[in-house]
Amino acid sequence: MSLRFALLGLLSDGPASGYDLLRTFKLSLANVWPATQSQMYTELTKLADAELIAVTDEGPRGRKEYTITDAGLDDLRTWLTDTTPKEVHRNEALLRVFFLGVIAPAQARAYLTEIAESADREHAQLRELEKSIDWNERDLSRYGHLALEYGARATELKRDWARWALENLPPEQD
Repeated sequence: MSLRFALLGLLSDGPASGYDLLRTFKLSLANVWPATQSQMYTELTKLADAELIAVTDEGPRGRKEYTITDAGLDDLRTWLTDTTPKEVHRNEALLRVFFLGVIAPAQARAYLTEIAESADREHAQLRELEKSIDWNERDLSRYGHLALEYGARATELKRDWARWALENLPPEQD
């Protein structure tokens, strides 16, 4: 369901082709809500059929430009204001932490080290992405920057927690 609103949200910033939406999605929303090209084009068709978006221009090689309709904007606003986001409470990585005592201490250390290193890489990628974007006062830019900062802080927290967890593992026995 959220892919629908991700696309409506992107189109609320202005008309775009499927290719433009895919590119913008990969640069911004993929860190929040991943989707494949086929999922996006399938959803664009559904949105057009529901008259939440309209094809406003067609170009070479079947290129279509989409625009959000008034009904689509109303649907997006209703979703933003009248629904409560579903929070995911399942975390397989953390579930594994509960049971690290079942494996050798060296394996437990390796597992937590990988969490720390992975979070560190992801954090660095988000900071590089932040530097590469020409932030401006448009809504998508302003609020996209807030979402990116959330991701950067979350990866930093995950990295710091994993380092702390490593320090708090029982000492390895010889």
